[in-house]
Amino acid sequence: MFDPKKLDKVVRQIQDSMPKPVKELGADVEKKVREVIQSQLEKLDVVSREEFDVQTQVLLRTRQKLTEMEQKMEALEKKFSAAEEDSKD
Repeated sequence: MFDPKKLDKVVRQIQDSMPKPVKELGADVEKKVREVIQSQLEKLDVVSREEFDVQTQVLLRTRQKLTEMEQKMEALEKKFSAAEEDSKD
């Protein structure tokens, strides 16, 4: 779900900002930082850019269809009104 390269970059940035004695603990610290970041990102319930783009396209198509249906409905209402007026005469 998350780009591993971006996650690695964030982990490195966090490690770089840590005091030297903490950095010297090595792989254990890196592993723990990675676990915490992944856990917090999962709690955010975020979607990937690809998923977002797909949903954006679905929404655009839905809006287009809605607009078309509204136009058709308006045309039918006009025809119905015209037919009603013709039948009154």
